[in-house]
Amino acid sequence: MVKIVTDSTADLPAELKARHDISIVPLKVLFGEEVYRDGVDITPAEFYRKLREAKALPTTSQPAPAEFTEVYRELTRDGSPVISLHLSAGLSGTYQSAVIGAAAVEGADVTVLDTRSASIGLGLLAVEADKAAKAGLSKAEILTLLDRAMANNHVTLLVDTLEYLQKGGRIGRAQAMLGSLLNIKPILALRDGLVTPVEKVRGQAKAVSRLAEVAAAEVSPEDRVVVSIAHAAVPEAAAALLAKVKPFFPNLADSFVTDVGPVIGTHVGPGTLGVIVQALP
Repeated sequence: MVKIVTDSTADLPAELKARHDISIVPLKVLFGEEVYRDGVDITPAEFYRKLREAKALPTTSQPAPAEFTEVYRELTRDGSPVISLHLSAGLSGTYQSAVIGAAAVEGADVTVLDTRSASIGLGLLAVEADKAAKAGLSKAEILTLLDRAMANNHVTLLVDTLEYLQKGGRIGRAQAMLGSLLNIKPILALRDGLVTPVEKVRGQAKAVSRLAEVAAAEVSPEDRVVVSIAHAAVPEAAAALLAKVKPFFPNLADSFVTDVGPVIGTHVGPGTLGVIVQALP
């Protein structure tokens, strides 16, 4: 059976981790000299508490190629092929690190994918891959399925401030939105794996409503979809957003709320809300 690997920026909630056999390689978040493995040594709640108390913003680092090599070597020991799905190469060197790590495992059948996605957008792709593997699809069939799934994977987000994206160097095409007037909330999307501006909305309440509309416009009302709300330390707002979003998707197959983990949270900042839509085949 094909084995599936991803990285910790997939932000998979506990129930999905328990339901699926997906190997997760952690990135790291650094508060000065303190190094924490994302999702291993620090939880989202602990991270946002430390972020509020920190005098300087934390930094993040990708796994070393050797960390991927170790995982791939163990998974392919019985001859199983591996598909490894990762955070957009436009946002992190994680994909390249995985490629180097795979090349070090001689004779192994490992394919590394740049999903051009992030957070639970990446997580949903890994889940679809695992479902296909468990259904007995071949590696080639799963890769074909993933090619379609990546084209139908949509990440739209509302950040409280662009400060974190700017300081972390992940602001991408949203650079032009800097210096906005007070109380202007930026709606962003991942397009071609880069943070891309969608529009600016005045006021949080209007911005949240518009976020739901923009996310829904990414797919056809006839599409069967999985919808996830990702949030950075604002669970009540996330639950309210899910209730607001659901009527836009009459063919909703599943929905849930998940935390934005420490690594992604470092770059988007607390208060961020995301609507992630995966259209199903």
